[in-house]
Amino acid sequence: MYSEDFDGANAQERSGEDVYSKPVRAGKRTYFFDVKSTKGKDYYLTITESKRRMDSNGHFAYDKHKIFLYKEDFEKFAEGLEEVINYIRTKCLKDGGSAENFTDVNFEEL
Repeated sequence: MYSEDFDGANAQERSGEDVYSKPVRAGKRTYFFDVKSTKGKDYYLTITESKRRMDSNGHFAYDKHKIFLYKEDFEKFAEGLEEVINYIRTKCLKDGGSAENFTDVNFEEL
């Protein structure tokens, strides 16, 4: 379903329900930003976090978490995300932008 070419310049356009996909590799994770359309040609965004792990049989498996973002929520979502990122950069990071000292968070444990 997703291109094996993760070069940002090669995000691919699709036809039908899958309109456009932008994979972003970030350390141990890959994020997929997928534009999709409904039968009525209404567009929405899915954001998927995919992380490779080893299952109990020693085979690779992928943990995936997905959210759906609808067009009426784009602006509020973008504003909230920008605010939180700016807060982290200015209040939490000593060098103003590096996230190297962040650790993995397992939200199921919270």
